[in-house]
Amino acid sequence: MSMSQRGFAVVTAYETASINLPRRKTTKSAGYDFEAAENMTIQPHSLAIIPTGIKAYMGNDEVLNIYSRSSLFQTKGLILTNGVGVIDADYYNNPSNEGHILISLYNLGNASVTIQKGERIAQGVFSKYLLSSDDGFPQTRRTGGFGSTGQ
Repeated sequence: MSMSQRGFAVVTAYETASINLPRRKTTKSAGYDFEAAENMTIQPHSLAIIPTGIKAYMGNDEVLNIYSRSSLFQTKGLILTNGVGVIDADYYNNPSNEGHILISLYNLGNASVTIQKGERIAQGVFSKYLLSSDDGFPQTRRTGGFGSTGQ
């Protein structure tokens, strides 16, 4: 696959789990809907990391931003813990977790919430980004997975 393209693939650990690739629901939708890859229960006032079974590839000057679906808060009292997830191009196929996109949700409610496999829990929007003229970034490639650039 050319890195001037963008799209999704199933990570190896979920190849036999009947995972659906993210899809837009209408012709004017910006976001690709991500589904839970497993049933998960989130306890009250707790967070859970929900696997999607998905990795994303994109151009080197692109990012996939992950947003909560608005209905997730309205119907279940769940929020995306970091507001917006940022999936960088070099997250794809990293040696730590193959670029598996994980969704961190927090339950604001007083009751447990169960997410069913196949339930839409987030949406991803691809976009280009710009660098400052004095960027000076290190010429390294990511080696870790979820949250690895902050280590």
